[in-house]
Amino acid sequence: MKNINRRNFLRKTSLAGAAISVSPILANSPFGSERPFDHTYMGDFAAPKLETVRAAFIGVGARGPGHMKFFAELAGTEVVAISDLYEDLAKKWGAEATKIGGGKRHKDVSLYHSDENAWRTMLDEVKPDVVFIATNWKNHAPMSIEAMKKGAHVFCEVPMALTLEEMWNVVDTSEATGKHCMMMENVNYSRDELMYLNMCRLGVIGEPLHAEAAYIHELRFQMKEQERGTGSWRNHHYANRNGNLYPTHGLGPVAQYMNLGRTDDNFSSLVSFSTPALGRKLYAEKNYDADHKWNQLDYKGGDMNTSIIKTNLGRTIMIQWDETSPRPYSRHNLIQGTKGILAGFPTRVALEGGVEGITENHHSWVQGDQLEALYAKYDHPLYKRLNAAAKGSGHGGMDGLMMYRIVECLQKGLALDQNVYEGCYWSAVSPLSESSVAQGGSPQAFPDFTRGKWRETAPLQIVT
Repeated sequence: MKNINRRNFLRKTSLAGAAISVSPILANSPFGSERPFDHTYMGDFAAPKLETVRAAFIGVGARGPGHMKFFAELAGTEVVAISDLYEDLAKKWGAEATKIGGGKRHKDVSLYHSDENAWRTMLDEVKPDVVFIATNWKNHAPMSIEAMKKGAHVFCEVPMALTLEEMWNVVDTSEATGKHCMMMENVNYSRDELMYLNMCRLGVIGEPLHAEAAYIHELRFQMKEQERGTGSWRNHHYANRNGNLYPTHGLGPVAQYMNLGRTDDNFSSLVSFSTPALGRKLYAEKNYDADHKWNQLDYKGGDMNTSIIKTNLGRTIMIQWDETSPRPYSRHNLIQGTKGILAGFPTRVALEGGVEGITENHHSWVQGDQLEALYAKYDHPLYKRLNAAAKGSGHGGMDGLMMYRIVECLQKGLALDQNVYEGCYWSAVSPLSESSVAQGGSPQAFPDFTRGKWRETAPLQIVT
């Protein structure tokens, strides 16, 4: 939104002006905005160019191999080290990196494994330019912080961290070291999400008012992974925590549609409610013996969590999470504006006055084969430029697009598409929702990780 539109919006909302500064919710914000700022602001930060990007990978069990393979195929890259707790995984993907490089570009891949702290030794000995982290959630923040302290830019799988204190420590370290720390929210690089971002920037739906986002993905099958793999550690989160444990896939894109944390608006507060916790317990009882470890857990996390976010301008976001219930996959991906709506799952569009040549008014959706005309007109330039190169990289090509942009920004000395503060804002939904649920839906304030400097951060541009 343009600044003049923002001023108009501010005049119309009850949260405007002085009302924001005296809000009792915001006044109690955890680690409040009084936290000192005496380092480099990372909102629009661009690091010095890296002609060759030397990368180390920590964690090559699930997500890590895909990141490593596509990175290794890009020009001007070098895989210098791989670390994993398991020796077989480290050796397998170290050998694969060498193959991708034709035995030349990635010929000296150092391997670190079989010890919980092997990754620390790797940082000391190899000194990579960048580190990609794809481990279990509890390690994300500690590994990111240590890697930045050792001189590396960090690209971490979602979520950025588990607690607000960890998020603040990530922010503080990034600012103190002048190193990027980007949470790799790959959904921001999906075709529909990129097109909707482009349409929002072009003003197609007018002023954004409300968004809906979700991660609804039935993953009970992961309970089969009992000794190694995602299910071996993730199921304990489901049992012990009650809130939205995985918010960023749906939230990241709609937050960028709305320019949250950049110039126009920011996250203000959240309320959250969970359903009873039934599905995981029933699944365990049906599929495992009574004395199995999955039947010894006290499942506390509700099957479905629904949270509502309020922004400084009074706009709203409904965000849901459910990895248990039997239903089709959905991220919602909805943005409602004053002139129309863009929605997902299925992809569909409705605009006031209709879409030329397709619909007569906003009472009919443009969907299915009709969408081809909109793709032709509004496909994001980045998607059109890189789609062919990213095909086959995972999740419909979004993983490759993300990796290509990461390397491109590092090599050209550009600001990243997602900054450290955005990763923390989006991840903060988890601990805030847990607190709200525990307090019967009581509003929880978002910390301002930028200490007010989000107003100086330019909106994400439609890069070509």
